[in-house]
Amino acid sequence: MALRPVQVNIKALDASAVGRFWAEALGWSAYSPGVTTYVGPASGPVWPDPFAVCVDVVPVPNAKTMTKNRVHLDLATTSTSHQAELIARLKALGATPADVGQGDVPWTCLADPEGHEFCVLAPS
Repeated sequence: MALRPVQVNIKALDASAVGRFWAEALGWSAYSPGVTTYVGPASGPVWPDPFAVCVDVVPVPNAKTMTKNRVHLDLATTSTSHQAELIARLKALGATPADVGQGDVPWTCLADPEGHEFCVLAPS
């Protein structure tokens, strides 16, 4: 039986706010039935979701350190205009530019409202 990833786990001081950011960014919904905020397709939480890799945002007592994330998300785009539109929309949601030492590359590094870095890839 093949394995497949089912979720990405993000630690955050304000799990609800970070969950709402990722729900808006991905065009999904955020659900907070308890302390964890679950982000997934708008049809409602299904675990494991048969079609999507969902995001769980778990509250933690300490802020992210200044070091680069050991894991971050890469978001795909379909055209250069789609990439520009997505970057603008993410910034409007609260994302900020991030420098992780990437230099001159065709993708854009951003950070969510708590500083978790992610990239918006150029179309291939």
